[in-house]
Amino acid sequence: MVYLADSNLILVVQLFFQKAMPTHTARTRHVMKWTWITTFTLTMLFTIGMAAFAKTRPQDPQPPFPYQSVEVSYKNSKAQGVRLGGTFVIPAGQPPFPTVLLITGSGLQDRDETIFNHRPFAVIADYLARRGIASLRVDDRSVGKSTGDVENATTVDFATDVEAGIAFLKTRAEVASKGIGLIGHSEGGIIAPMVAAKPENDVAFIILLAGTGVPGDRILLEQQIAAAKANGAASQTIETQRRLMETILPMIRTSNESRDALTNRLVVTAKTIDPTVSEEEIRNRMHRLTSPWMRFFVSYDPAPTLAKVKCPVLALNGAKDVQITSQLNLTAIEQTLRQSGNQNFKTLELAGLNHLFQTARTGSPSEYEEIEETFSPTVLKLIANWIEQNLKRSW
Repeated sequence: MVYLADSNLILVVQLFFQKAMPTHTARTRHVMKWTWITTFTLTMLFTIGMAAFAKTRPQDPQPPFPYQSVEVSYKNSKAQGVRLGGTFVIPAGQPPFPTVLLITGSGLQDRDETIFNHRPFAVIADYLARRGIASLRVDDRSVGKSTGDVENATTVDFATDVEAGIAFLKTRAEVASKGIGLIGHSEGGIIAPMVAAKPENDVAFIILLAGTGVPGDRILLEQQIAAAKANGAASQTIETQRRLMETILPMIRTSNESRDALTNRLVVTAKTIDPTVSEEEIRNRMHRLTSPWMRFFVSYDPAPTLAKVKCPVLALNGAKDVQITSQLNLTAIEQTLRQSGNQNFKTLELAGLNHLFQTARTGSPSEYEEIEETFSPTVLKLIANWIEQNLKRSW
């Protein structure tokens, strides 16, 4: 699909899944930049030009601000060459404040989790600050003011970046050291339990926005089918993709082969299922599916880690989310937490909302740019209310 938006040529292509590697991050030059539309998505976005950075969405925070925003930078001592840059928001009033660390979804995201001029993390931080809650939002590795390896990194590596953020927050006098929580969107909803499950991190609460509750291979299969249906794909096309994913995902999950060897084996298998695809195209697809990040994601089951989380948990999913389907994942999250004995958790499916927590028509990623709402005001209020009700003010 090709369309014109704000003087930019937008090309949306349905593809397989991959963690994004942008070719350029500058905002001051005309560049061709590709990025995946949010977590684990089926859609690839090409943007030509720079006008996309000019449009302001209605919810974008505007001055004057009744809080202070501070540019910060700190190292991840567990990873070579990783320095993280972000924005620390300090509410008005008397410190110390309860504080949240916002964790982005997959792909290379800036601190605001910017997509189509929507800045959901900036919107969340602004709202929370007005409710007396501080926040830290951070550029991903190799984006903006942050550095570090992403090509060979997996979700486990990104979890150490979050741990570095917690360590940084504990050095700030404005932060209640016993009141630090995590808000993770999509892949961030995988990372948050990883960090909270470790007692030494002393996480006060976690909020999962479209977090996962089942293994990655099942997520990808469900996502493939849900997104294809939302985009109106023919039933035969959907069935072919289902057969392909059901065949190759177990191969990826169980393989100990080198990337090249696994790619070659996947190519042979994929061609037998869908011989209409060219050799070059199928090889490119299979190569993307064998990246270190993807191989970890396909094989990772979040349940054992989630079972170790003892702090309060709020898990939210949009009912129209076609990337992390709500019923499958919320049911699994609730079952895991209940069986593990967590006494303070809430799961909630939110009617009419998509993966970005926008009010949506179908939930398809193709709607993300069209929707003016950045993040549901109802969900903003729900999040702040839950934090206030569940955070133990022991500082």
